[in-house]
Amino acid sequence: MRDVKPRLLVMDVDSTLITGEVIEMLAARAGSQELVAEITERAMRGEIDFAASLHERVATLAGLPVSVLDDVLAEVELTPGARELVAELQARGWAVGLVSGGFIEVVGPLAASLGITLTRANALEVTDGVLTGRVTGAVVDRAAKAVALADYAAASGVALEDTVAIGDGANDLDMLAAAGFGIAFNAKPVVAAQADAVVEERLDAVLALEPFAR
Repeated sequence: MRDVKPRLLVMDVDSTLITGEVIEMLAARAGSQELVAEITERAMRGEIDFAASLHERVATLAGLPVSVLDDVLAEVELTPGARELVAELQARGWAVGLVSGGFIEVVGPLAASLGITLTRANALEVTDGVLTGRVTGAVVDRAAKAVALADYAAASGVALEDTVAIGDGANDLDMLAAAGFGIAFNAKPVVAAQADAVVEERLDAVLALEPFAR
């Protein structure tokens, strides 16, 4: 059954749609996993600026061959219930989008495998087949995620009050606030405290919440 009016779900990717953090998986190959994981944790708790933390973490990846992106993509695991949630909402006629502080090189193929066309993420700079330790273009940070939500809604003909956003870290707070309904999933305390609902373990458990029952 299709909804009477168009609806939109926008999800974070790392630790929301997928179980891990792609940048930590890349860092494991660069010998910087422990440092990167510590910086990621602080950024997701909202203790440090996300853009600054991203540049610091990506810098540790300099010198890795671009082929590691395919290796990491092959290792990525969807969160339990993620595939089921996306399929169910697509069957209902919802638009589904992804926005990530991670990397489009992984997010793009992942989205395509789920039939999702609305994507936005950071891009890693590559020179001569090697990661430079920099990103190209503007960083997809907390503010940019809220902009992406609004852009996706406009492109899909969906009113903002008919949008739902799901995320886990401080970088998702503006997006959750901008959406008609914001869901904290396996989230940091700062996010759980500000969301409209808190869900853990299975992503498709959100289907029991009020916005999906309309």
